[in-house]
Formats: sequence, C-alpha cells, structure tokens
Amino acid sequence: MAQIDSYRSSLISRQNELSRLTSDKAKEQIKIADLNKKINSASDAIRRTKTISIINSKSKEIERYNKDIANVTKKIADLESKIVKKNKEIVDYQKKIQNEQNSIDKKRKIENDKLQKDQERSLRTINDTLNHHNTLHRTTFNEIQELKKIPEKITVLFLASNPIDQAPLRLDEEARSITEMIRKAKHRDSVKFESCWALQTIDLLQALNEYNPTIVHFSGHGSDNDEIVFQSQDGVTKLVKKEALIQTMMASSDNIRLVFFNTCFSKNQAEAISQFVDATIGMNTSIGDEAARVFSSQFYSAISFGLSVEKAFQQAKGLLMMEDIPEENTPELFIKPGLKAEEIILVQPN
Repeated sequence: MAQIDSYRSSLISRQNELSRLTSDKAKEQIKIADLNKKINSASDAIRRTKTISIINSKSKEIERYNKDIANVTKKIADLESKIVKKNKEIVDYQKKIQNEQNSIDKKRKIENDKLQKDQERSLRTINDTLNHHNTLHRTTFNEIQELKKIPEKITVLFLASNPIDQAPLRLDEEARSITEMIRKAKHRDSVKFESCWALQTIDLLQALNEYNPTIVHFSGHGSDNDEIVFQSQDGVTKLVKKEALIQTMMASSDNIRLVFFNTCFSKNQAEAISQFVDATIGMNTSIGDEAARVFSSQFYSAISFGLSVEKAFQQAKGLLMMEDIPEENTPELFIKPGLKAEEIILVQPN
C-alpha cells in the first residue's frame, strides 16, 4: 500500500472514531436532560407535600440524581477531551496527505520533464542522422524502420464544465486519473491529452478546430431533458440542447471517431451523435464522481494499449465491478451503423 493510501485509511478511521465520540457525547447530554427533569419532578413533589417521609424520599432521589449528573458530566468531559484529541489527529493526517500529495505531484512533474527532454533529445538525434545520411545511411534506415512501428498519434480533447451554481464535481481528479493511466500505457506517446476548462459554448468549436481531436470527452453535469451543462460568461449554468450538439458534431466530425459523454443522463445525446461518428458513450442515468473517474480512466488506459473500443468499454465496466462501485450498467456504448465495436481500434501501428 502506498504511503498516501495508508494516511487516507488512517484519516477515515479517525473520522469514524470522531463521529462515534460525538454521538456518545450527544447521548450523555440527553441523560443529563432526563436527570434534570427527574430532579425538577422530585422538587415539585416536595413543594406539594408536608409529609416528612415523602420529603425525605424525594430528597434522596434528588441527591442520587445529582450524583448521576456529576458522573455523566465527568464522562462528557472525558469525551470532549477525546474529541479534541481526535480532531487534532485528523488535522495532522490531513496535513500528511497534503504533503504526500505534493511530493507525488513533484515526482510526477520531474518524470514528465524527463520524458519531454528524452523525446526532444530523440528528435535531435534523428535530425542529426538525417543530416549526415551519406555516412550514417544504415543507422538512419534502422531508425526509420523503428519509427514506422510507433502507433498513430491521436488527440483526446477533455472538455470540463462545472458552473458555480451546480453541485461541485471532482473533474480535476478525473483528468488527472486519465492522464496517469495513459502515461502508464504501452502506447502513451501515441495519445495526446488536451483539456479545456470552464467550458463555454463559444469555446467548443474553437477547441474542436484548434486541436482537431480524435476523441471528444465531455465531463460535467447533464440534465434529464437531454441537455449538457456549459458555463456562461458569469460562471453559471448554460444548458445546451441535444440538437445543438448534434449540429456541432455534424459540422466537426471529419477526424472525430469517438464522443464520450461522462455526464448524467447523456444516453440520448450519445445515441443521436453515433450516426455521425464511429462510436459514442453516454450515461443512462446519473453517475457518481468516483464511478465517472474509475470508468473513464480505465477506458483510456485500454485504448492506449491498442485495444478495441469494445474491449476498452468492457474493461472499464469490469473495473467498476471489482471496485464495488455498483454503477457498471450506467454507461452505454453506441456504434455507427455498419461498424462493429470490436473492430474499432483508435491506437494501432501504422
């Protein structure tokens, strides 16, 4: 288990303990309220009678109730002390998690920088070889043969929209997970990941024209009226109807082969647009943050290993089941008429 996972597990454990302590304290406070009611009742009985025996009996009850209150009060104080301690432990583990995450991000940046430098160095070597082809003809020939084995390059365009008036989504976690899974894949250098955040309607065609993507990935909110949630210039919700998306895809589908709606209630959009692109994925109901992240990251991992759209889709559903996320039947895959999902491979050798 990674250190950060251990910290997270410890944090969850302490949060559960804090919840239990808080519940125990509330129960004890209820006991004090009940004891005070009994004391008031006994005091009223004393005021209403002149019988010595009753007065003595009720006085003893009051004395006993006061002792009980003292014991409960002591127990509450002990629970409050434990609550303070548990809160401190939670804060400590939150700091540890943040520090560990910062360390992971730093290492990842170093690795990415190294990969970029390696790629740049490789390109310089190839250029030098081509410039001296008369003396290094055989070396150049071998390198060209190796280059021919590199899979085609595809672009995944990640479009994220999370307006301020909607429930917040962890879209950055989804994007990070997808990027990480692509980076670990066999053909990672063949998949380029581009993103567009706080998506406005004016941004969509701009991004499609600029990046000319193979895969278009919508991440955010959807409505049960076949609408996708974009953002207005003020950062609030702007709903885009299914027909508008269909028109946009029709006008931009020359290079687009897959459209992925990782949004709630997006089945109808996906089914309609599948008439114009090879494959689409949509959700037949609402989908949780964790399910959306796990499903999409595994799907792109499989695509980046050169698997077919069908296998990638089934693997992503399988991971949801292995992670005990009961939403494997929410995503649906649609294929353009005349094509077969098992024959659609987006990353493959030339």
